[in-house]
This record gives sequence, C-alpha cells and structure tokens, in this order.
Amino acid sequence: MRDSVMDLFDPRTAVMDSDNSSPTRSPNPDFAFAFNDSNFSDRVLRIEIVSDSLETQPESQVCHTVADWARKSKRHRGDVAKMENALDINTHPEEQILDSQQPDIDDDVGDENHDEEEIRLIEESPSAKTAGDDAANSDDSNGSEDSSGVIRVKTLHISSPILAANSPFFKKLFSNGMMESEQRHVTLRINASEEAALMEILNFMYSNTLSATTAPPLLDVLMAADKYEVDSCMRHCSRLLRNLPMTTESALLYLDLPTSVLMAEAVQPLTDAAKQFLAARYKDISKFQDEVINLPLAGIEAIMSSDDLQLASEDAVYDFALKWTRAHYQKPEERREILGTRLGRYIRFPYMTCRKLKKVLGCNDFDHDFATKVVLDALFFKAESPHRQRIMAVEETTRTSRRYVERTYKYRPVKVIEFELPRQQCVVYLDLKRDECINLFPSGRVYSQAFHLGGQGFFLSAHCNMDQQSSFHCFGLFLGMQEKGSVTFSVDYEFAARSKPTEEYISKYEGNYTFTGGKAVGYRNLFSIPWTSFMAEDSLYFINGILHLRAELTIKR
Repeated sequence: MRDSVMDLFDPRTAVMDSDNSSPTRSPNPDFAFAFNDSNFSDRVLRIEIVSDSLETQPESQVCHTVADWARKSKRHRGDVAKMENALDINTHPEEQILDSQQPDIDDDVGDENHDEEEIRLIEESPSAKTAGDDAANSDDSNGSEDSSGVIRVKTLHISSPILAANSPFFKKLFSNGMMESEQRHVTLRINASEEAALMEILNFMYSNTLSATTAPPLLDVLMAADKYEVDSCMRHCSRLLRNLPMTTESALLYLDLPTSVLMAEAVQPLTDAAKQFLAARYKDISKFQDEVINLPLAGIEAIMSSDDLQLASEDAVYDFALKWTRAHYQKPEERREILGTRLGRYIRFPYMTCRKLKKVLGCNDFDHDFATKVVLDALFFKAESPHRQRIMAVEETTRTSRRYVERTYKYRPVKVIEFELPRQQCVVYLDLKRDECINLFPSGRVYSQAFHLGGQGFFLSAHCNMDQQSSFHCFGLFLGMQEKGSVTFSVDYEFAARSKPTEEYISKYEGNYTFTGGKAVGYRNLFSIPWTSFMAEDSLYFINGILHLRAELTIKR
C-alpha cells in the first residue's frame, strides 16, 4: 500500500497533469480542500492589484486579456477589408466542353512578436505583517488607489510545494535563494484585468478544475497559465477549448495568440484543430472569395497548407497567393518578404504547369533567388520517374512544406513533352489512381490540366459512360480544345495505355480531327470491354493501382 501514502509537501507527489486520462494511471490528486487554508499552507501570497493603465504602454502591447488581443486582431482585419479587392481568383473564362465546364487555367491573375510582460515581485520584510496568518484570506483594500497605483490587495494561504510542483515560475520563486524564498510572505503585483485568470490558475493547481467554461475567460486563463508557466493548466484549457464549437472567429483568435503561447506544446492540439477547421471550411476557395481575401496571414497559411484544397490546379493556388498578398501588402518589398518566407512554403511548385513556372521567374512579387530555386526544384521533380516522385512525396510528409505532396486537384496534373521539329508535336502522360476511376461510376468525368500545342490549349477528359449501344458502362477517353475565338485546328492524335504483362504503352485509338473551340473527340470505350472488366482485380490496365494513359498530338500540315 506504499502508493497510497502521499506527502502533501513533497513536490514529487504533487505534480498534476489535467490531461492525464490514461486508465492505467491513478487520478490526479485533488488538494482543493487545502486551497487558502492555513492548516495546509506554509506561505502567504499577497496579490497587489493595480489599475490597467493604457498610458504606460503603446496600444499594440496592451494585451493583458484575450479581449484586448481580439480587439487588436479584429481592427487589423477590418482595415484589410476596406482595401480595394482589385483581383479576381477566377479570371479564367469558362468553356463549354461536352456539356462540362473546364476553365482555361493558364491566364494571369492579376509574425507577430510577443513582448514578454514582466511579473512584478515586491520584496517584503517579515515584520511587515505583524498579524501573520490572521492577515491572510482577506481583502485589505478599501477600493481607493494609493500612490503606487494599487487599488486592491488580496492575501491567500498557499502551499509552496503544490505551486512549485505545477509551475517552474513558483518553483524558482521559492527555491532560487532570492529574499522571497526565505520569507513567509510573498507579494505579486498584477493588473486588474489579470485577477480572475490568476485566481483560476491558483485554484487549478490545487483542484485540477476551472470554473470558466466559455472561450473568452478560458483564453484569459490560457494566456495567464503561459505567463506563470503552468503547463498542466494550459493543456486543460486547450482541451476545453477544443471541445467548444469552433467558428471562423474563434479559430483565427486561437492562431493569433501571442507567440509564446502558440509555441507551447500544450497548445499545439488547439492550433491544429483551428487550422483543420479553416482548411475544411474554405477548401473550395472560389466559393468564399470575398470572405477568404480578408482573412489574416495565419488563416491563409492554414488553408494553403491543406492537401484537400478543391481548386483546379496548383496554378490556381499560386494565383490566389499573389492575389491575397497584393491585397494586404502594398509595397513590393513587403510582398517579396511574405511570399518568400511565409506563403511561398505552401505553394507546391512541382505541381504547377511549366507555362506558369515561367511566369514565376518573371514575377516581381518574388525574390529572384527564391523564384529561381523553387522553379529549378519543380523542374527536377517533374523530370523524375513516377516511382521516384512517389518516394519523394512520402519522405516529404514528415516535413512542414509538403511541396512534393499532390493535392486533390479538380484537374489532374499531366506530364508533357513538346517537339517543334520536324513537326509541332506533344506527348501527354496522364495517370489516374484506381480510386479516382472507381469514383467515376456511373457517369462521372475527370479532366486533366491544360497543355498547349501550337499556342492552343488542350485537355484530356476520362469518362465513365455507356457504350454506343447503351448496353453497358465502359471507360472513355476524350481530347478537347479550349475555346479561344473561332480558331480551327487540325490535329492527328493517338491514345495509348500501359498494359500487362509487358507494361508497355499499347496504342488503343488514333485518328485526326479539325477542332473548333469547345469541341472534343475521343472514344467512348477505349479498351473495348465493360466497366466491370476494366475495374476487375485482374485488370490488365492497372499497374500498382495506377492507370497510365498517353496521348500524342501532332499538328497537321
């Protein structure tokens, strides 16, 4: 029964972790009965409360409570909202192709530092309190302000081992050889706005509970717990806040807390939840253009870091990053700083089209060295084999940039090899995962990103459709031309797919066609088999779960 014996004044047994929910561990000790009780205390804590003086600090630094922090953040976002929204995320004209819409994705689109607050300690001689314990547990203030600015005084009986076990701040206070460590009476001076949060923290270190249940007071406690280094209370606040309904405003507030709070390990689950909420809410940025353009930097980073953005391609992510940066930062050097050190990390340049990468090199909003580096990195990635690309993507998942990890784009990336001589020709490679093909049934379509031949934009589209006699479903592949005026274009084309057992590309269909804008040509049953055979486990066309398609286009003379 040795484990059942606990010394109240032994810091080793007084350590409390409010998030310790493991069923294999004993519950956290509850010392609520000892809070502010002279029978179980060895010190008297005198709390001097001073008025919150706005004259003593610049407005940007007066953030004693989350209300102050929220007001400052909202003012900043409100200023941004008034700026002219000169660019549109969807600048690409819509095209009608096979009764579907596929945008021309080639067109142009047009850290807060936390100031550490000093915690004021007042040295007090043992003779200053002649009444001893009788002075404790009282409010010595009559409500008036003295010459030192103190408007109220609270005194509490405290157990130094309990506080020291929960807070490195109090541990240093009681054991670092300072005069306070040898005195029975210790004085803290705080601002009036911090009083409620400090009392919550002191009570928590005894009882592992908080009376606060809503976000504003919990955030005040969280910030105070960071200030007084009570990690267990920070974890408890983080868990309670995660259990509250998340909103855009609350998520942004969690991401905009002081830097020291954001860096705390105990707060990471809360900030992760806030990022996930924003990423899920705004995954289709095009539906929330006016709302998203006014979000602060932390919110934009959360959205752009997501793998599940529902945009046409990475080109659209790049265009959005430029649009947001130009709306929030008027000076070119500021835009280069933000894109080079913050947002640029979340643009997955290896999945941008080569035509768009060329524009990155000429964009004045990017630092030249940064642009050169990311473009070269993207081109080297594109030159790798698919197998090597998948390995690089897996290795990247352990990092923060995730630049080699492919998002769930609306339009599938393609690899393109272009030839100018002896004839203008391009070879296009499109890979589709088995799951993507499964999702096409019974009448779905998936489009490729645009590629170009002779200055004209084309795209591939894979369909699940009925065969010519409408007797069964089958896999179809089509080639379409993006609409740009009344131009006509004569092209020889060939469709091929890798097939077992050789795993070489085998020609499936070829022909020639004179395109006009918005038209498409292809084959409704590319493999001449029903959908069930195409998707079967022993299908000849899925190699390691990937369908490899190839299209060759040549301009007719």
